[in-house]
Amino acid sequence: MKNKKSLMSSIMAAPHIFWAVLFIVLPLIIVVFYAFTDANGNFSFSNIASLGDYAPIFGLSLELAVIATAICLLIGYPLAYIISKASPKSQKFFMMLLMLPMWTNLLIRTYSIMAILDDGGFLNSIFGAVFNVDEPLFHIVGTKGAVIFGMVYDFLPYMVLPIYTCISKIDKHMWEAASDLGCTPIQTLIKVILPLSMSGIISGVTMVLVPSISTFYISQKLGGGTFEVIGDTIERQFVTGALNVGAAISLIMMILILISITVMNKFSDEDGGIIV
Repeated sequence: MKNKKSLMSSIMAAPHIFWAVLFIVLPLIIVVFYAFTDANGNFSFSNIASLGDYAPIFGLSLELAVIATAICLLIGYPLAYIISKASPKSQKFFMMLLMLPMWTNLLIRTYSIMAILDDGGFLNSIFGAVFNVDEPLFHIVGTKGAVIFGMVYDFLPYMVLPIYTCISKIDKHMWEAASDLGCTPIQTLIKVILPLSMSGIISGVTMVLVPSISTFYISQKLGGGTFEVIGDTIERQFVTGALNVGAAISLIMMILILISITVMNKFSDEDGGIIV
């Protein structure tokens, strides 16, 4: 009977294993192969050695991603805290509002932001009508600020959700005990809630930082081609046929992502709500 159950489990797991090998393991092997070979298929470290030329792009990508992540944290933590303190009915409503933009494709959301922030977009049209001027008052698209705004807009829910999950699972008696011991609401937040929700913060930071570093569509559309981040560089390498260099850059990005996931798993637990 036990062998029969084991056989059934193996059969049930086979499609999932096949899917993982075909669409996860095999592509990773292909990336590693191209990263350590030249155009003729010979083993070479030249692709890895050439990555130093892209250090400024890595630095800019990290800079924009860190700024966007910090803004998401500054906005997301108070928002998650407020939602967790609301009534159950209000929590469902707030979470629906938070997730509503995610029902729309990332490309459409990015184009929508462009329509709002562009020189001839909604924002400049409104202010132009108010101040009776024909020239755009704000030149936003094509700047780093526009890219950061796009990252914050697209990835903010990934910061709020794990923090909200973590705070909502904190025992309510902890709040009461802190109040009985003379803590003000601010002291309770800083000395009790913040440390207990640290795993949610780390999960949120990781979930925002990783896609922010590797994004390319947001930077292409909102950056206006005035600068390049690492995701744009990878795409350009593959479009121009430089598969080996593109694979080497992708390999470094995968290593960074694995490090981030390892850090997240180390500091996250069941209270954090997300384990990878």
